[in-house]
Amino acid sequence: MSDTQETAQPPRRRRRRSDARRSIDAILDAARVVLGERPDASVEEIAVTAGVTRQTVYAHFPSRDALLVGLVEAASAEYDAMLDEVGLDTAPPADALAGFLDVGWRFMDRYPVVLSQLNPTAPRIPRPENDPHDVVPPRLERVIQRGQQAGDFDASLPAAWLTAAVFGLQHTAAEQVVTGRMSSEEAAAVCLESSLRLCGGRHGGHAA
Repeated sequence: MSDTQETAQPPRRRRRRSDARRSIDAILDAARVVLGERPDASVEEIAVTAGVTRQTVYAHFPSRDALLVGLVEAASAEYDAMLDEVGLDTAPPADALAGFLDVGWRFMDRYPVVLSQLNPTAPRIPRPENDPHDVVPPRLERVIQRGQQAGDFDASLPAAWLTAAVFGLQHTAAEQVVTGRMSSEEAAAVCLESSLRLCGGRHGGHAA
């Protein structure tokens, strides 16, 4: 192999990796959109939206379940990054709680397939190793613990229990949206107020 060939190979490999990354990103974004509209959509429908062939999808994700796992893992990483942006460890505890809930609503708006899981008849999404259900709750628990230590939240109940209860409130509020009983704005406002009352905090002039 000539020196020219040896030096030319790395850029080609980089281009192939870059092309593969673009294909994967396009497939995952298409899955996010298509599955948000039709949770039972086929791989072929996702491929069409992504602008790739079905064979290309299977080259990166050997099965539909593997694609779903990839989507959830990507969503989990994005959720984590969104939480990083709201200063959970530095904002006043009540503001951090409000920021946490707001991120949850924005996440569900971006990934409507998450809301579809509230419907017991919807196709189930496989749970990957990096599942938001496992990654996100500890971050909320730290916010509540910090609030209790600062005296901003009631410390008479365990932080782990309050964390589970706040998630339950947001889950219930999301169900109200899915069933059309509330708008997203109404549900978000009620969920925040209820969560603050539960934790014994105050935010934006609203007393607990």
